[in-house]
Amino acid sequence: MSKRNSQVAKTAARERLREERERQARRTKARRQVVVAASVVAVLAAAGGIGYAVVQANKPGYWEGLKDARVVAPAHTTGTDGTTVVLGKDTAKKTLKVYEDPRCPICAQFEQTVGPTVKKDIDDGKFKIQYIGGTFIDGDSLGKGKIGSNGEGSKNAMSAMGAALNVGTEAFLEYKTALYSAKYHPEETDDKFKSDAYLIKVADTVPALKGNAAFRKAVKNGTYDAWALAMSKTFDTNKDGVTGTPSFVMNGKMLTTDSQGNPPMTVADFTKVVDAALKA
Repeated sequence: MSKRNSQVAKTAARERLREERERQARRTKARRQVVVAASVVAVLAAAGGIGYAVVQANKPGYWEGLKDARVVAPAHTTGTDGTTVVLGKDTAKKTLKVYEDPRCPICAQFEQTVGPTVKKDIDDGKFKIQYIGGTFIDGDSLGKGKIGSNGEGSKNAMSAMGAALNVGTEAFLEYKTALYSAKYHPEETDDKFKSDAYLIKVADTVPALKGNAAFRKAVKNGTYDAWALAMSKTFDTNKDGVTGTPSFVMNGKMLTTDSQGNPPMTVADFTKVVDAALKA
């Protein structure tokens, strides 16, 4: 082989090596760009996800958004936002204020034990009752504009009770009795009343509400949800000094059975304190 051919071969070999190195460099650069781009997308996605999570966390919940909503008041109510609910005969001279929370287990105990006596007294015209419902077991403090994080069953049940009241006062009282019954009232830790289906199931035990299309629509659509919050605010801002349930007030005074301020939980105790208040 001549020196010329040998030189040409070496030059060709170096050229091929150079081209191969350039191709390899281009492939490496391309891979690096793909990795960087993917990393940027991942970071942006993560940032976007975090941003979305932050927005969602700070976005008002359903009930929170109803605090300033227009209130649709049920029939058979008076007062601001329809939060005055007085039941009984017009001939009754005095009114017993009844403070309850739908999820309250002690309220359920009272209703199961003394409820029939209260209903008889109302029917007999012995007194009227004014119902004031609270939702503090949900963790709410509507007097301070706070919607708690301990559930929504009290609010949802209150709304359904508003739907029952819109049907009639008897439907309201019978539905309240059913909600507090041993069969349907859940444990305090079980937020069962948050389910519209469950509230409708209980309502089907009340003749005036069974299969009632208007009642069902109101429950499912949350027609009286804002009213439930307004009622809860009435409870929280009461002037009777009531802070727990059940509580009973007549003539501006709390009806209690002892120096500890315990409410009457038996028929005998209830009749005793009410009769004394009626005579005062």
